[in-house]
Amino acid sequence: MNQNEIESYVAGLPNVQHSENFGYAFYFYGDDHRLPFLTTANSDNDYDNVSNLSREGVFRINLGVTKATFSRLVPNPDASDIDYTVLNTFLPHPDYAKQHFICILNPLGENIATLKSLIQEAWEIAKNRNERKS
Repeated sequence: MNQNEIESYVAGLPNVQHSENFGYAFYFYGDDHRLPFLTTANSDNDYDNVSNLSREGVFRINLGVTKATFSRLVPNPDASDIDYTVLNTFLPHPDYAKQHFICILNPLGENIATLKSLIQEAWEIAKNRNERKS
């Protein structure tokens, strides 16, 4: 899946709202735009350049998952040697790992199915958070 296909998949989930800022696409559940459950980016900016997104065709997906899922995907999130430029590997988010956000650049193969299930999980977390506030 390319970035447009992933973004279309996310936008097709119920009650998802989308906005863009700072070169990112933000996806929220409902009209509470304080915390996106997923973002995509395809270029570096002053605040985020660790993934070298300026490479041709490279994009990153960032999403929040449960603590259990985060621990399963990222067994050593505090490692000092994480290469945030590697493609098709689930990594801790460079800035929001403490909030159980992960990222992946250019997912392929089996990671597409995994990503879809993680997107569903992130959406469910956002939905539940929104419902608790209501």
